[in-house]
Amino acid sequence: MPDPVDPSSSRSLQSALAQQSPLVSVIIPAFNAAGRVRAALDSVFAQSLTDFEVILINDGSPDTEQLEQVIQPYISRIIYLTRQNGGPSAARNSGIQRARGEWLAFLDSDDAWLPQYLAEQIKFLREDPALDMVYCDAILAGDGAGGKTFMQICPSSGPVTFESLLVEQTQVITSGTVVRRQNVMAAGLFDEKIRCSEDHDLWLRIVNAGSKIAYQRQVLLRRNVRADSQGAVAENLLAGEIQSLEKFQRTLDLDSHTSAMLADRLKKIKATHAFVEGKAFLLAQEPNKARESLQRAHTLMPSMKLRALMMGLRIAPGFTIQAARIWQNRQMK
Repeated sequence: MPDPVDPSSSRSLQSALAQQSPLVSVIIPAFNAAGRVRAALDSVFAQSLTDFEVILINDGSPDTEQLEQVIQPYISRIIYLTRQNGGPSAARNSGIQRARGEWLAFLDSDDAWLPQYLAEQIKFLREDPALDMVYCDAILAGDGAGGKTFMQICPSSGPVTFESLLVEQTQVITSGTVVRRQNVMAAGLFDEKIRCSEDHDLWLRIVNAGSKIAYQRQVLLRRNVRADSQGAVAENLLAGEIQSLEKFQRTLDLDSHTSAMLADRLKKIKATHAFVEGKAFLLAQEPNKARESLQRAHTLMPSMKLRALMMGLRIAPGFTIQAARIWQNRQMK
């Protein structure tokens, strides 16, 4: 007969096992990030809350040699993963699957947290035990930021629901997000087929699965805006959102009201994508392709502006292209 288990020893073992798992797993994907990742890592290790692990994922980066030189001083304090390039969704998923924390905190390699970031986010979550995710505000820096905050440009108002996320009445900044790991796993992780707008896709699935999301208006991070990032290209973002919403139409069991909202949103995004595509063709002096894209946008969302632009391309394409270039130059000043 085996010896009886000492309850106090069992509790001590459970406590010791619990202490081995950090409260928070910080997930940092890296691609061409050698010149920026040091600031991100420094901001994590400057946190007032220290119960975390850091997982840095090299997503098949072409600057791997330089990246590994930069992270060498941190290597004993992080989990460093390497993988073939698969995009931000695949990189974050690799980190999530390795993570041990109850909470996941996402940080892009070109962003940086303020020292109280994790402490304030966890405090907010603990004040309402029913919460599964929180996001905060950020000061914007870099290309065209103008010292504004994320929520000044991308506001959030009212409760976070599938509908509010769908129509961007509430807008989430990924580097300002802390979410329960089990809820991300239950929602199916990031969709690796989506290269842009992949975060928006996940937040919609999380809240549709019953998770409770809230936000706080504290500025707790610095978000660096870069014109050369994939997410800064409007056409990429719109294409990613179209891919996501078409998937939801096929896979989610939504009520009639929400289904109608989704269909309307998809129609608007497709029209906007066609317009952005048409403008790009116009500036590239490809009037026939521009007219085809603009016609598609007009079919989806008719407007006098589009009708006039298409007429100009038929009657005086050279003049219309020149006028579009002048307008574009003025917008960039």
